[in-house]
Amino acid sequence: MKLFPIDTVDSGLLAKVLNRNQSLFEEDWQKELPFLIEKIKGAKVIVIGAAGSIGRAFTKLLAHFELGMLHLIDPSENNLVELVRDLRSTGFHLPKDFQTLSIELGSDEFDQYVQDLEDCDYLINFSALKHVRAERNVYTLARLCRTNLYGTHRLVESGKLLRCERIFSVSSDKSVNPANLMGATKAMMEQILFASADEISCSTARFANVAFSDGSLLAGFFNRFDKRQPFAAPNDVRRYFISHLEAAQLCILACFLGKNKEVYFPKMDESKDALTFSKIAELFLTNKGYQPQNYNSDEEAIERASQIEKGIWPCLFSGSDTSGEKDLEEFYFEEESIELERHSQIGIVTHPISFLKTNTKEFLQEIESLKASKNFTRRTLIDLFIKSGLTCL
Repeated sequence: MKLFPIDTVDSGLLAKVLNRNQSLFEEDWQKELPFLIEKIKGAKVIVIGAAGSIGRAFTKLLAHFELGMLHLIDPSENNLVELVRDLRSTGFHLPKDFQTLSIELGSDEFDQYVQDLEDCDYLINFSALKHVRAERNVYTLARLCRTNLYGTHRLVESGKLLRCERIFSVSSDKSVNPANLMGATKAMMEQILFASADEISCSTARFANVAFSDGSLLAGFFNRFDKRQPFAAPNDVRRYFISHLEAAQLCILACFLGKNKEVYFPKMDESKDALTFSKIAELFLTNKGYQPQNYNSDEEAIERASQIEKGIWPCLFSGSDTSGEKDLEEFYFEEESIELERHSQIGIVTHPISFLKTNTKEFLQEIESLKASKNFTRRTLIDLFIKSGLTCL
């Protein structure tokens, strides 16, 4: 299967950042491709959050297969239109039953869409709030809960109504021993997803940062470069990175080949795969032909912007000022059973941890009660997570 380009970043830069010239999962992908072709042929698929960074990569890769139905859902009308133009311009053969809907998971419009739909084989969700900064005020924190928690609950209920063969909702490394509320909502997302595993088959994937994904610090490097502005990045936080193609491959393998309640994750090597953001900034600038020069303050770095014309790029590399950040990603809890032999570069959590002391509906009702009492704060939400069994916060 010849793959159309999925990562839009210069391949040379991407290879330097990832420290590899081909997909981390290439061996696993080629091995499982015949089974994927057989499994996906004729499948009726709905992709929610299809126009986001990871959803877009997933959709482009999925479109290589001979689908029976493909419906793309995303509240961003402009991004959805661009995705469709991209698919058609690249020569994908889209199924006869192909639709796009600019609606949001959990909305009244989405519920009506599900009720009007006859059936679906795979309901796949990429809609999420993924940034730690989303919990800095009570308003975006409430939206974080609505998207990551209530959205997953509505996803599961929709899957049951449509009698889906599988529900897939993407997770995150930040769901493991979460150090912030964003990670806690992803951990609870998994609990909501797996709570109905006896009624409907489900799976997910936890993975590292997607290099140059929308809204990420790495993607912002392009904006800083185009605007001739200093680069700022933490030099004390290490992260694992995968490409958009690798993210899409991991999710397709987990969705279509993973067993019920399994969590797929990448096998990463800390000694060669973990990088600081400041190191990536340096790689970015040297790839562009500039010498990075670090300064001690924003003001000094801005003042030195004139040196850009001399081939020297001002930077501010310092300690992270974002609370709730772990030094390095984790992909599974110590209590979880994992399998490392099935795939070459993919690990699998075969028995995800269950920490809930109450059922998921009661948990969601308690959040609603907090909001109704006007006592919904970061602290009260943390207390509710701890009360529910997530004690690592």
